[in-house]
Amino acid sequence: MKRPTVMGVINVTPDSFSDGGQFRDADSAIAHGKRLATEGAAILDVGGESTRPGSEPVAQAEELARVVPVIDGLAANAGGLEISIDTAKAGVAEAALDAGATIVNDVTAFRGSPDMAALVAERDATCCLMHMLGEPRTMQDHPTYDDVVDEVRAFLEERMGFAVAEGVAEDKIWLDPGIGFGKTLEHNLELLRRLDELVAIGPPLAVGTSRKSFLGKLTGGKAEGERLAGSIATNVIAYERGASIFRVHDVAEVADALTVAAATVGRPR
Repeated sequence: MKRPTVMGVINVTPDSFSDGGQFRDADSAIAHGKRLATEGAAILDVGGESTRPGSEPVAQAEELARVVPVIDGLAANAGGLEISIDTAKAGVAEAALDAGATIVNDVTAFRGSPDMAALVAERDATCCLMHMLGEPRTMQDHPTYDDVVDEVRAFLEERMGFAVAEGVAEDKIWLDPGIGFGKTLEHNLELLRRLDELVAIGPPLAVGTSRKSFLGKLTGGKAEGERLAGSIATNVIAYERGASIFRVHDVAEVADALTVAAATVGRPR
């Protein structure tokens, strides 16, 4: 039975949708990462550029200044923990890998930086390739699909093929349907309902529903900090449908829920 892997979010940004500004300095971000590790995170995902709807790009120098000290500090005490860099810039990814990261989480699926795939291949890093319609600044401007699951699947298959052609080992690729990234409420729900069709592509599937706005819409307009129950529910549903990696803010609670789900569902692998 394959156990779920929890990826804890560390946003070193002033403007992320849920926790922007909470961990802007390296010391507080490192302390937060250590806390997430004790709560059950197997991976810490460090990001220095917000990808919330409507967000503006950050200069590479600023992104580097935000994330590299945090990764340095976490890697020095990582133990068996893995560190992921959430970036679309090859220059940031390279510095993060030098500092101790082993995973590149690219919301553009190697479209944002022409050198990213070659870098990941050269460094034998794991990568997570995500579907996003457009870019963060505009992705929620009337997103439209004929069939969201079919179109996301085709995109992920194409991006996976591109990565392999660029030299990335197939067993180093994860896929992410991009819940909330250029999708309406109904698009997000349809992806969760039919997640098994994306799992069937082959690589481990990561999901990120944590605290997202569609959960607020479903539960009477709850604010980001009040969406824990919805986050737990969607992660357990995603696990039951075959997802493997769960990117969350509330690590302790979601990790406990997934532990119970894993013991109950008992998916053989």
